[in-house]
Amino acid sequence: MEAPIDLNRQSVEVPGGEYARVSVLCEDGKLVETLAGNVNTLYEGFQRGLEMSKNNPCLGWRTSPEGPFEWMTYGNVSSKAHNFGSGLLARGLQPNPETFLGIFSQNRVEWTVTEQACNMYSMVIVPLYDTLGPQAVTYIVNQAKLSTIVCDKSDKAVKLLQNEGISCVKCIIVMDAISEDARKMAEECHVELVPFSEVEEQGKQNLQEAVPPKPDDLCTICYTSGTTGNPKGAMLSHKNIVAACAGVAVTFEQKFKMTPDDVHISYLPLAHIFERLVQCYLFSCGARIGFFQGDVRKLTDDIKELRPTIFATVPRLLNRIYDKVMAGAASAGVVKRLLLSVALKRKEAALNRGVFNNDTLWDKVVFKKIQENLGGRVKYIVTGAAPLSPTIMTFLRCAMGCFVFEGYGQTESAAAASLTFPMDFSVGHVGIPVACVKIKLDDVPDMNYYAKDGKGEICVKGASVFKGYLHEPEKTAETIDANGWLHTGDIGTWTPQGTLKIIDRKKHIFKLAQGEYIAPEKIEGVYLRSPLVGQVFVHGESLQACLVGVVVPDEVAFPQLASSKGITGDMAELCKNAALKKEVMDSIIALGKKSSLHSFEQVKDLYLCPEPFSVENGLLTPTFKSKRPQLRDFFQDQITEMYSKLT
Repeated sequence: MEAPIDLNRQSVEVPGGEYARVSVLCEDGKLVETLAGNVNTLYEGFQRGLEMSKNNPCLGWRTSPEGPFEWMTYGNVSSKAHNFGSGLLARGLQPNPETFLGIFSQNRVEWTVTEQACNMYSMVIVPLYDTLGPQAVTYIVNQAKLSTIVCDKSDKAVKLLQNEGISCVKCIIVMDAISEDARKMAEECHVELVPFSEVEEQGKQNLQEAVPPKPDDLCTICYTSGTTGNPKGAMLSHKNIVAACAGVAVTFEQKFKMTPDDVHISYLPLAHIFERLVQCYLFSCGARIGFFQGDVRKLTDDIKELRPTIFATVPRLLNRIYDKVMAGAASAGVVKRLLLSVALKRKEAALNRGVFNNDTLWDKVVFKKIQENLGGRVKYIVTGAAPLSPTIMTFLRCAMGCFVFEGYGQTESAAAASLTFPMDFSVGHVGIPVACVKIKLDDVPDMNYYAKDGKGEICVKGASVFKGYLHEPEKTAETIDANGWLHTGDIGTWTPQGTLKIIDRKKHIFKLAQGEYIAPEKIEGVYLRSPLVGQVFVHGESLQACLVGVVVPDEVAFPQLASSKGITGDMAELCKNAALKKEVMDSIIALGKKSSLHSFEQVKDLYLCPEPFSVENGLLTPTFKSKRPQLRDFFQDQITEMYSKLT
């Protein structure tokens, strides 16, 4: 299987003296902005899918935990969006980009119908989500001045109605049956509470012609949770999202063509731009999307029933698949463990020769059950939002029998800035610039990174770069410079093959007492390679001479280590064991030395925490990034105790 480009030269420098690079897939260095030749807006993308699919299934859902997926055709979805959009107009909303419509819902059919209605009538959709917390929801509703919000359930409507800080909401549209409590509260608050079906029916009786958006019209405001302060509303236009889709398509379609036969399982929140981008591309190709039931514990059942061909996900879930397989192998007999080891080595050797084959004896004998956990017919996995370890990337390519793409980007670049090339099986990088952007590396003198050396802050420029933050020109100016470059805050380097590698983070730098600069996320990335470490938080202070850390031990490897040493107890008891703590400390320090960390970059003490950092306990953002200030506050007593012992 030959690659259509030279894998040793995947990006090229463009003239201008900024050391900026573009994908070799850009013809004459020209960046793309249009999808499939003539799609410039999300509305046009769905209309293309309607034509491509020949009115085949579009959206699927399960009406019962054990039942099959039921399907709605592209034509049905288009009609429902037309009805619902017309209903919104009949209720006084205006068909223009100044009209903001809130949506507070899990992924489901009505989410997409609402979004397509907004696209059909040039309105702007503003997603809300639970994990932001009530204060952030209040902030968003007020900043975006949301007068109408679509909710999936009555309890979300109640949350909005109970919030005394919100006064601009006049109407809440509810997808499910409206509870009596919600009705009473709405009456008391003088807020209209309307069933989703009623708005649809009202529109059906008063159908209005579509008012399609222009490419530069605002399409959505995606609020990024961030790790500090209020969320920021990233304004994305139709052009931004379509250009990002087009850029991804240029790389992806070097090897594959998405068709109406392709199927995607939608479980990543539609409130985030990653899932929206995936769906925009799928709709333009007439592909099918099945929604999970809304319960992550039933996700595996939904996947097995749907049998997707494309699986867009985040490293957290892929890490769990890897951990489960490795734990199963560890508890199995010697023969099975040896068989898995040999199978992985053989397939990895083939990948290193550039050979991909998912029909080997190893696939049939060893990997078939693993592949069936994702339905048994996944052709490609796309992962982003956080780094995927090289070990797990190689494991997935070998065991899952499919291509695995890793992307890099952020909300402000419409989710996509770079993507690995289909036939490049090397690891440790995030691929080449997608064909809609150019990427340069900016000098960061404080950290000794310089563009002339091929290292620096990753900056992105192109049609997918967002329009700015809603009502926050100062923060916009901090993020997009005068020349239109989006500054990501990530530090990257170019590999000899022209791929981008993330090596550091600019935003969380601090100094120790002696004046040494510390980038904690770089250190955490090294420590996470230890099989004993599930999560880690590295902390330092300007008045302290050294670093300390908090480690959540790996839920599989750590108990296995304890068992091998004859130590028993639950996770909380194991975390208090001094001998086990030393094992963890020795493991991460050895990795630090191997990765050339300076002595001052190594932690001098550790606290082992039995409870994982999570979105629910407020220590992770909804995209599973560490909330550093919250982690510091949460573990302040342990940090103080560690420093007191060290001094």
